[in-house]
Amino acid sequence: MWWGKRQQSDSFKLSEHVVVLTGAGISAESGLSTFRDKGGLWEQFDIEDVATPEAWARNQAQVREFYNQRRRQVLEAAPNPGHQALVELERRCRVSVVTQNVDDLHERAGSGHVLHLHGSILEARSHVDPSEVIHLGERDLTPDWTCSYGYPLRPNVVWFGEPVPAMEEAATLVSRADHLLVVGSSLGVYPAASLVQFAQPGVPITVVDPDERMHLPGARVLRKPASEGVPEWVSRFKATFTI
Repeated sequence: MWWGKRQQSDSFKLSEHVVVLTGAGISAESGLSTFRDKGGLWEQFDIEDVATPEAWARNQAQVREFYNQRRRQVLEAAPNPGHQALVELERRCRVSVVTQNVDDLHERAGSGHVLHLHGSILEARSHVDPSEVIHLGERDLTPDWTCSYGYPLRPNVVWFGEPVPAMEEAATLVSRADHLLVVGSSLGVYPAASLVQFAQPGVPITVVDPDERMHLPGARVLRKPASEGVPEWVSRFKATFTI
């Protein structure tokens, strides 16, 4: 059986908590390039030049332009069936999405509980006070956007070499999961890669990944892209909890 030990009354069904860890693979199917894509936006830049605190200190104009380009790509993209299936799942049980992605495709699809581990590309923040955040929407980040301290706002994303403030909350969610679904992530980047270790013993884990780039002992694997594998998983899950 795919879904582990828990069965079946309607009241119990509604109390089931599915935690979904998503990575670049689910957004890639909406046309957003990943680190590995040939010819993608990341290939035009060195990570050290656009995605580190040192890069911001060295060349704010280049970093701003890189993230402005990425933001425009996000705004042109649309949620795919993988995102939409998770919204359908939310109508049947409690769903918490923990995403490594900085886009808003989960929210635009309709997911109501999304935790962004690495921030949001649609926001900017003060580098002095991380709690001072503004929503950019469709606007480019320019040098005249300043914080209350008078410094230029930076993209509200977690850069390489920076701590991940949302990790504690994410670990707590995983520790309270009845089912763990990993979608479009190789779990090769720490500290996010450590999240699966917080799942309680016996909690069913399913990985949706066409390449199966990771090995999680005891996990079920759907070797399909997110747009196919997530709807299939949700369909099977819903069928398990019939009244």
